[in-house]
Amino acid sequence: MENILSVKGLSKKYDNFELNNINIELPKGMIMGLIGENGAGKSTTIKAILNLIHTEEGKIEIFGLDNKKEERKIKEDLGVVLDDSFLSEYLNATDIHKIMKNMYKNWDEKLYFSYLENFKLPKNKRLKEYSSGMKMKLKIMVALSHHPKLLILDEPTSGLDPIARNEILDLLQEFIQDENHGILVSSHITSDLEHIADYITFIHNGEKIFSKTRDELLENYAMVKCSEEEFKKIDKKDFVKYKKNRYEYEVLVENRYQFKQKYQGLIMDKSSLEDIMLIYSKGEK
Repeated sequence: MENILSVKGLSKKYDNFELNNINIELPKGMIMGLIGENGAGKSTTIKAILNLIHTEEGKIEIFGLDNKKEERKIKEDLGVVLDDSFLSEYLNATDIHKIMKNMYKNWDEKLYFSYLENFKLPKNKRLKEYSSGMKMKLKIMVALSHHPKLLILDEPTSGLDPIARNEILDLLQEFIQDENHGILVSSHITSDLEHIADYITFIHNGEKIFSKTRDELLENYAMVKCSEEEFKKIDKKDFVKYKKNRYEYEVLVENRYQFKQKYQGLIMDKSSLEDIMLIYSKGEK
């Protein structure tokens, strides 16, 4: 499959943080979820992809084009939602349309105002009067209204109620029906990614821990709950990490089928993305 986004050897150093050798490949027609705790490096990765920060090492290609040399051409086909929209709180939705139609050749006035109507966003109310959920909806509408090929979204469902979140997720799934499109989405709401993502990339302390298909993670990984006596009988090479609780051990295993054959009788549950992230982040080896 042809990649719509490729990140190779990306590194960025700050005084108290380092993003180290991040590699990501997102094929066309796919959604990649980016997970990790606060400060792990997700936003830094996204800013590097968008060429908003200087990086020490790495090569980033979007649509097969260098993200620095071809930045202007690339951004015509990018839809972006960041934590900071860079839009004045004194603007209203109609003002934003007037600005965006001069920025994007493919700005679709009819589509934009249909989004506003469908999501019940007032056209003439200033952004400072919007709720946080309304602001997020508006940012996503803006990102979609110039017919981008790639969406890059940083916490797009943050601040939304469950109904609005589902509406946004439906929009993203509709967008990805065109197999020439792609989505990179960072989110703390891992349950959302379990529904829509094809791939999951996990970044922890500036390092990429894994980049795997969602199905591989949800089908093969499992959480084993056992006593201390049972835990001592498990070979270290047969689990990823463990966490000791007050009354039991929680053990993350990467291949539930092999583990089950070797250690029969232990209680094993399918692990969610949140389970996997927590044990990788907080567990011991």
